[in-house]
This record gives sequence, C-alpha cells and structure tokens, in this order.
Amino acid sequence: MSENKDKQYLMDFAIRHLWHKISRMYNQKANEYGITISIGFILLNIDKEGTPSTQLGPKMGMEPTSLSRTLKTMEEKGLIRRQADLQDKRKVLIFLTQEGIDKRRIAKHVVLDFNERLVANIPKGKLKTFFEVAERLDTTIDIELNNI
Repeated sequence: MSENKDKQYLMDFAIRHLWHKISRMYNQKANEYGITISIGFILLNIDKEGTPSTQLGPKMGMEPTSLSRTLKTMEEKGLIRRQADLQDKRKVLIFLTQEGIDKRRIAKHVVLDFNERLVANIPKGKLKTFFEVAERLDTTIDIELNNI
C-alpha cells in the first residue's frame, strides 16, 4: 500500500484532517465578525447566570494560559465582564455583555447553519452510524486516557 493509501485508514488522521478544515472554515466566518473560533466557542459556553472561568477550560479543551489570554481579549473587546461570585468570593464568574450576546447569536447561527447543511447532505442511517462511531471513539479514548 502507498503512503497515501495508508493514511485513509488512520482514524486519527481523518479526524484531524476534518477538524483542521472545519476550524479553518469557522475561523474565516468568525473573522468576518471580528472574532476567532476560540472566542465564538467561549461565547456559546457562557451561561446567562454566569460561568466560572475554571469550568470553561475543560469544556473547551483549552489550556489555562490560552483561556486566560482569550478571556482578556474578550474583555478588552467588550464581549464579557468578570464578577466575583456573591456566595464564594474566590470564584470569578464570566458574564456576556450586550455585545457578547449579539456575537453569541451570530456564532450560534453559524454553527447551526453549518450543522443543518451537514445533516442535509448525509443520509439518516449514515448519520446514526457516525454518532455511534463517535460514541465508541469517545469511550475508547477515555479508556486510553485512564491507562496513561
């Protein structure tokens, strides 16, 4: 088998290749609105009641340093505000500003629109299989992580 033929059977190569393309697409879309893919995903993960900054990193798969830098940029752009939790002063909650809410609405539209186009182009049976495979991958990766 040639090297290119071998790559088609490497699942992690296929996943990484697709994510790279999706990421490029989302970054191009986000750039039209003056944000990045990271900012867009953070906007989508902040609750109305405020979200502790410590919860965002694990949700996003971001390192604390990158998250801190991105949150600082978001604060400078007027997308978020930070506030100490009223019950636990050690905890900092992140809230969306009106500008953040507006950008979140755009990010949500972009994600849902892309998802609708994907679903429209994939037969239901194959889509069901895709999610079953994704679930198996997730379980297998969890097992691998626990064995490290």
